[in-house]
Amino acid sequence: MFEYTIKEKILNNKTILVTGAGAGIGKEAAITYAKLGATVILLGKTVSKLEAVYDEILALGLAEPAIIPLDLRGATKQNYIDMSVTIASQYGKLNGALLNASMLGELTPFTQIHEQIFGDVMKVNVNAQYLLAQALIPTLQLAENASLVFTSSGVGSKGRAYWGAYSISKFATEGLMQIIADEYENSTLRTNAINPGATKTAMRASAYPAEDKDKLATPADIMPLYVYLMSDDSLDVNGQTIKAQ
Repeated sequence: MFEYTIKEKILNNKTILVTGAGAGIGKEAAITYAKLGATVILLGKTVSKLEAVYDEILALGLAEPAIIPLDLRGATKQNYIDMSVTIASQYGKLNGALLNASMLGELTPFTQIHEQIFGDVMKVNVNAQYLLAQALIPTLQLAENASLVFTSSGVGSKGRAYWGAYSISKFATEGLMQIIADEYENSTLRTNAINPGATKTAMRASAYPAEDKDKLATPADIMPLYVYLMSDDSLDVNGQTIKAQ
């Protein structure tokens, strides 16, 4: 695992947006950030899941989170701009954004990739990430320093047979991250990506249904990297894709 000692309340007074916050890694990150002192903004497509995370955070006596129900497949550029403006008006700034939501699509030979599924994967994993980042950067720049974190994959740096649309989308994600990181290198915004590795999530289960899930890392196991990149300890880290395990 990525070796980092998480300090108590290291995210105090930070406001952090997490996409895909209703389940899996996004849920774990949101709750972890809240425990460390952050106010979290939960973005996801399923309201009931977001409400469950909201309730869990409140039950722990932590800062009240916000909920933004949004399906990345259908959201428009204006939806993201309005969201960013609202965050700026309500919180004054955004210290961090974890762009975690992704769509797997289907594992299939390249010649059999369905055009509709390819399009949906690109909408969620590429188009939405670009539009989100574009809209959020002005609000991230209102903070003294800010961290923008994308989510990549092992198949985002080396193509793998049958991973088609998902692999292509993660190559694009790494390129997107590197471009933003280079453009804002001398600013208060740092931009990086996380490769979470094999983790016990619903997406992983759909890709590897026969796998022994008990041998996988849990979302909680990989949180040190997620905390590190949102904390001031990573102020000098920019343009990197880092493995969580």
